[in-house]
Amino acid sequence: MTSQTITADAAGTWKLGDLPVHRIGFGAMRLTGSAAFHLGTPSDREQSIAVLRRAVELGVNHIDTAAFYFSSLRSANEIINSALAPYADDLVIVAKVGPYRDYSGEWGTSARPDQLRGHVEENLRQLGRDHLDVVNLRRMRQESIAEHFGALAELREAGLIRHLGISDVNSRHLAEAQAIAPVVCVQNQYGLHRPDPEADELLRICGEQGIAFVPFFAIAGKGGAHGPSGEEADEVDAIARAHGATPAQVRLAWTLQQGPHVLAIPGTGNPDHLVENVAAGALRLTAEEMARLDALHREGE
Repeated sequence: MTSQTITADAAGTWKLGDLPVHRIGFGAMRLTGSAAFHLGTPSDREQSIAVLRRAVELGVNHIDTAAFYFSSLRSANEIINSALAPYADDLVIVAKVGPYRDYSGEWGTSARPDQLRGHVEENLRQLGRDHLDVVNLRRMRQESIAEHFGALAELREAGLIRHLGISDVNSRHLAEAQAIAPVVCVQNQYGLHRPDPEADELLRICGEQGIAFVPFFAIAGKGGAHGPSGEEADEVDAIARAHGATPAQVRLAWTLQQGPHVLAIPGTGNPDHLVENVAAGALRLTAEEMARLDALHREGE
């Protein structure tokens, strides 16, 4: 693959509500440093800013972030604001609320419904915006999301939020939310690295209903917030070699080929990895390669 000339439009487009986005987006979590949160080496701020600006130059118009993405010295939202404000009209910024970290970086009790307005307003303040394009409610182990989602629906009616999504949920939670307000996206962990029949079913339901399905950790796999382990399955390596691609690009291509409603939000603070991730939107795997990878997904790596 010749990554240098490939832009995000190669992946195609989808709509988050009425907002068109390229199917390759950008996750902001890794802008802050070597670890996802406060443990690790903080990033070089100027490089993180340069990565964001390069992403937009490459056609990325969907950025996923959260106020709780910060390290000891860096805030993802502040970096986004510094790099990209004033924001382009076609740039869609998606935030998530629910989890909570205090100013020392320690995780606290997740938000009650009556605290979600404060979470939304903190994202608005950090990003320098008067409304958020999309807000995902991240479920924090509660059985019902109705009260929390209802609180966000009220903020949508008040004009602070344009569209709503949900994260870390199953099909029952999706139906529960839809009874309250429209859902434009579902953001769950999903990828080659593990069998997950429940997530496969939710992906299918989203496709039938025209809802974007947005996997996270599609590249990191089992490494999750810690990043890729560096070990690759033989099948992934073999397919990558056949295309002159990287294993990460194969993982992203497999993810995108799960359906036209599937979006990818790979995150990085590395400008070279950014170019490779965007280029993955142009990689088309054959039916035989998809079958091999589907089998790997069903079995687990």
